[in-house]
Order: sequence, then structure tokens, then C-alpha cells
Amino acid sequence: MGETILKMQGIQKYFSGVHALRGVNFDLRAGEVHALMGENGAGKSTLIKVLCGIHQKDGGTIEYLGEQTSFSNIGDSQNAGISVIHQELNMMNDLTVAQNMFIGREFFKGGLIDDKAMEEEAQRQFDKMGVKIDPSTRLGDLTVGKQQMVEITKAISRDCKLLVLDEPTAALTLPEVEELFKIMNELRDKGIGMIYISHRMDEITRISDRVTVMRDGEYVGTVNTKQTTKDEIIKMMVGRVIMGEQKEASAVDADAPVILEVKHLNAGKEVKDVSFQLRKGEILGFAGLMGAGRTEVARALYGADRRQTGEIFINGEKVNIRTPEQAVKHGICYLSEDRKRFGLMLDKSITENTTIASVDSFIKRGLINDNKMRDSSAEFNLKLRTKTPSMEQLLKNLSGGNQQKVIIARWLMKNCDVFIFDEPTRGIDVGAKSEIYNLMDELVAQGKSIIMISSELPEVLRMSDRVLVMCEGRKTGELDIAEATQQNIMQLATMREEN
Repeated sequence: MGETILKMQGIQKYFSGVHALRGVNFDLRAGEVHALMGENGAGKSTLIKVLCGIHQKDGGTIEYLGEQTSFSNIGDSQNAGISVIHQELNMMNDLTVAQNMFIGREFFKGGLIDDKAMEEEAQRQFDKMGVKIDPSTRLGDLTVGKQQMVEITKAISRDCKLLVLDEPTAALTLPEVEELFKIMNELRDKGIGMIYISHRMDEITRISDRVTVMRDGEYVGTVNTKQTTKDEIIKMMVGRVIMGEQKEASAVDADAPVILEVKHLNAGKEVKDVSFQLRKGEILGFAGLMGAGRTEVARALYGADRRQTGEIFINGEKVNIRTPEQAVKHGICYLSEDRKRFGLMLDKSITENTTIASVDSFIKRGLINDNKMRDSSAEFNLKLRTKTPSMEQLLKNLSGGNQQKVIIARWLMKNCDVFIFDEPTRGIDVGAKSEIYNLMDELVAQGKSIIMISSELPEVLRMSDRVLVMCEGRKTGELDIAEATQQNIMQLATMREEN
């Protein structure tokens, strides 16, 4: 590691009376990967937004490349050599991949934008990363994982001196993660400093040189990665050690009633003849690599995507679910993996976001009982320890993890029988993960049933009673938790069809 290229000291930031950053210190050296960790609401993303000019600091100093500075907007920080990949993608879905990559720095020929030249350059960048994406493709037609890879490639294509990665691997497959780490090591060798934000402890201990921990907007401490342990880092984050072992045996009786049965489900090209059962009080884990079709099964079951063929049974009775409203009527709730796109009303309050699915229950004689809505919202968000100064806080002012909690509170209030959790802890810190795990355990103890889609195998093994594995749209195996291991799950997840 080389000289210090960034030094932030005593950084202060307020939002509508909320003291978001309380005298935070952070530094970064050339050729270093410095992990920034903390629970949701700790202030990590806010600190980065202050650095790159999205937010203006209310106190403290920023020294970059040896000079005192304060960027007025993100364009200034980009021109200074700082590239940021935010957790929530903010791209233009109607433009092509190449147009998104070079927006603001377009190629011109004869006074006109040269799309061909941009596509050729984008292809060269993708080839460097080993990413298979057609630069002429409309961005909105790509999966979340592919969109994330476009954003990563876009950032790396800039001549940056400081690269910030905020949960960059959340939607990536294992090969894509390996390729990202390979590129990060190459950038480190070139002297580029990187700030790495992730809740995946294995990634932090593998890729980072140092770790700085924040808690409730304050600086907790900085440690050398190789000289500390995962438990010590977690304890710094939450003030307690959270343990999580694989579930040794299913907690569900073999003769427990089947609450949901799906037979020969087909939907588009992604879901091919999928059948399964879900028992009362059971957590059925869906495992598989990116593109396996897990989310597509959930969306077809929920009525969000068109189901071509197949049968759905609730408590033994055949039902015809064609819309999400019909699914909710039959007691099925869905927590989307893409909360920003399908789950959130960012400009509405926590109360409105929590009660939107249950608003009819607060209407009497044609009038909405606002006090009852607010009290009920507070009750369910309190259970999840949602961090907010009030229930009237706009959702866009919460951290990503706390936004996730609000959506979970919405479906808890609806009191459904079947909960579909699609990547429920993506972008969630270890403390909030433990809370969500406890919540899921409470739900099944009450007789609710859960389908949990997760790309984190330790999470699948910790929570599931059974594990259903998919590959390329097909169910390739089903394991009782007592026989499930990471190895045999991965074997089933890579059982591709023979051409």
C-alpha cells in the first residue's frame, strides 16, 4: 500500500433533524482495498455520498490527493478520478448498454453521437472483464445481475484513482464475483485505492486490507483484516456476537398438511415443468445460480408474470392465480428481490408504505382512520427495529436495509399464510439479518409457511427445512436439510441440460 490518497476527518451530516454522521473519520491509501462496514443506518452510504458530492457535509474536512477539497456534485468528483458504484442502481433502462456506459462522455462523429464506436469500446471493456453482454442491448432487458455488471464495467472503464463499490456483488453469480475480485487485484497492483462496502463477511476477509466499522453514524474503529476475526468485526458492528449454524434437522413433521402445491409450472423460457409442495410451518429454501429461474417461479406463482401451464393448489383446492391481487386474496405474499423497482414508494411515508396492502381494514363508513394506520405501522416496524425518527419519515430517507424492513412489515400486517421472501437479506447487515431470521422462525412457529429464495448458501442451510435446487429453469433436486451441504447443492445447481 502506498501513500494516503483520502483523509476524511470529523465529518458531520444532518437530515431533517436526524444526525446521520457524527464526527466520522476515514482514510484510504493508494493500492488498498479498505472495507467500510456497519449495520443499516450506520451511515456508510451517507459518508460516500458526502465524499462524491451528492450530499454536502455540515462539518469536518476532506483531503484528497494531498489537497483540502469538497466536491459540489458527482460530476466534479468523477472528473477528479473518483468512481462510485451505488447499491441501488440508477441507470436509464430505455437506453442501450453502451449508451449507459458512456453517458456524459459520448463519442461523436461528424457532430453526431457515434453509437457504433461506443459499442465497440464497451465490448472491449466487457472482454477485459470476461462479461458476456451485448452492448447494443436495451439495458432494461437485462437481469439485475447483468445491469450491476454494466455499472461495474462503466466505473472501471474510467481513469479512476479512487473506486467505491457499495454492495457490488449482491446480484452477481460466483463466477462474476471471481472475475470482479480478479480485476480488483489488478487495480490494486496499479495503485488504485478502493472503498469496499459489503455485508458478506467472507468477501471482506478475502479481498480487503483494512476494515473500518461505523455504528449509528459514528466511527467505531479500524483494524487490519489479517489481524482480526469475523466475530471481532461483527462484535464491533453490533456490540454482540451473532452465531448461525446450519439447521441439523427439519422442524416440520413429515405428515404436516400441505398448504401449497405447484404442479408442472411453465412460464416463458425461464420456468420449465417445476413442481413442489410447501407444508404448514415449513421454510422451503430455493437455491441455484443466477438465471436458474427461482425468481421467475415466484413471480409466476404470485401472478406477477404470466403462467403458461401448470396447476396451483391451496390447502388441496385448485386455484387460478393470474394477478398479484388474486394471490394476496388466497393468502400469498411476495417480497421482491428488487425492492426499489417493485416494492417501494420512495416519496411516501413509512406509514403509507406499510399499510398500502391493508388499507381497506382502516376504512370505516367511507373514512380512513389515520391514527389507527399510524399506530399499526409503528407496531409492526417496532418489531423489526426499523430505524426512523417517526412513521411519517419519507421512505427515501431510510437506508436500504430499513427500507427492506418496511416491506416486510407490510406483509406481516396483511397476515398472509404463505410468505415468499426473494433474497430477503440482500444488502442487509449481520444484525438486521439475525432479526429477520428470528422473524421468519416466529412466523413458522405460528403456522405460517415460507418460500425463501437466497443466493447465500449459508443462509439457505441455516433457515431451510428442505432445499429445492434449480438450474436453467428446471428443478434439479430436492434435499432434506439433514442431508444438504454446500457441495451437493452446488452440484445440483450446475446440472445443466445436455444439448
